[in-house]
Amino acid sequence: MLDLAKVLMLSSSRKNDEPYLYHAESMIKQHLTGITDVLFIPFAGVTVPWNDYTAKVKEALPDFNVSGIHHHANARDSIASAQAVLVGGGNTFNLLNELYNQDLLLPIQQRVVKGMPYIGWSAGSNLCGLSIKTSNDMPIIQPLSFDTFGFIAAQINPHYSDYVAPHHNGETRDQRITEFCTLYPEVPVIGIREGSALLREGQKLTLMGQLDAVVFTGTQRKVVSAGSDMSVYL
Repeated sequence: MLDLAKVLMLSSSRKNDEPYLYHAESMIKQHLTGITDVLFIPFAGVTVPWNDYTAKVKEALPDFNVSGIHHHANARDSIASAQAVLVGGGNTFNLLNELYNQDLLLPIQQRVVKGMPYIGWSAGSNLCGLSIKTSNDMPIIQPLSFDTFGFIAAQINPHYSDYVAPHHNGETRDQRITEFCTLYPEVPVIGIREGSALLREGQKLTLMGQLDAVVFTGTQRKVVSAGSDMSVYL
C-alpha cells in the first residue's frame, strides 16, 4: 500500500547550534526534487503563533513557496491539492489533537500513500510511527486517539539521547522507553538522535545523517549505524 511513499522523518529542526533546518537543507531539497510549493502544518506550535511559525519555516526554506494550512479557506482541499506537506515540531499531543479535530489525518495519509512527499521534524516525525506513545512531550491536551499515520511499523523517539545529567534523579530516556517496551514488548522503538533522520522511499527505510540510532524491542537494545538499511521496520 505504501510502495509510493516518500517520507522524511527528521529527529529535530536543529543540529547543535546551527540555524533552523540548516542541517536538513540538503535532505529536504533532495526529497522535494521538482517541487516548488509546500503546505506547512504548524499545529504543534503552542507558545508560538501559527503565523510566526510559518514565517520561520519560510525564512529557513527560501527555495520553496511555503503556505500555512491555517491560511487556506478549506484545510482538506489544501491537502488534496498540495505538492508536498511539511509538519513541524512542538507539542505532539496538540498537533495530533488538531489533526483529529479538523479530520485531516486520513486525507494526509491517503495522499502520502499515493506518493505525495511528507517531511516532519520532531512532533511531525512522531506521527509517522504507529502512535505517539513514545513522544517526549507532556500530554497537555487529549486527542481522540494516540494512533497516527503508521508510515513505519515501529514507534519513533525523536531527539533521542542516552546522556545522563550528573546528579539528575529522574528517569533517563532509556528507562522511559523501557517502560513502553515492557507493556508492548513486540513493538520496536527507534530512537533517532538530533541531526539524524529516517527516510522512507517505497519499501526502503534508511537511517540518514552521521550518527547512529538505537532500536529497543522488548528487553533488547540494538545500536544501528548511520546509513544502515532499516527496511525491516516497515
